[in-house]
Amino acid sequence: MRRIKLGIGTAMGAAALAAGALALAPTATAVTPTTATLTADCGTYGSGLASLTATQSGTSATITLSSGAIKAPIDVPAGSVSSTLTLSKSGGGTKTFTGKSNPAIPTGSDVTTGPLKGTVAAGDVLEAKSLKLVIFGLITVNCTATSPQSPGPFTF
Repeated sequence: MRRIKLGIGTAMGAAALAAGALALAPTATAVTPTTATLTADCGTYGSGLASLTATQSGTSATITLSSGAIKAPIDVPAGSVSSTLTLSKSGGGTKTFTGKSNPAIPTGSDVTTGPLKGTVAAGDVLEAKSLKLVIFGLITVNCTATSPQSPGPFTF
């Protein structure tokens, strides 16, 4: 009978410790808003609305961008666009998100790039300002935001 009491007491103590550890564990960080839009001017390549989707896991973050401002002039295979998204940081400075992970983009379709990867700190407030796309290593497209992000900057 003593063994059973010891086993139950040990199990209850372990459960209490596990519950306490969960209560004290840091909460997962999350970016807000998760989606935003802005207008962009890409020079001779066009202008228009761009949509951004952000995710965060600790200090790692990604942003995927899709825009009708640029239409693919030819079929663009997956992984053939190098992208650099520059965001202004509240309080000064910039952060860049980079990547070469676009989906296949058929001729005439909106350009999508990402997820672009970057590093953030808790409390970073970032707003997209420019995007540089290098397609096939030959064609460079530079876009500049012409409106603020809506509903507002990303807060990490």
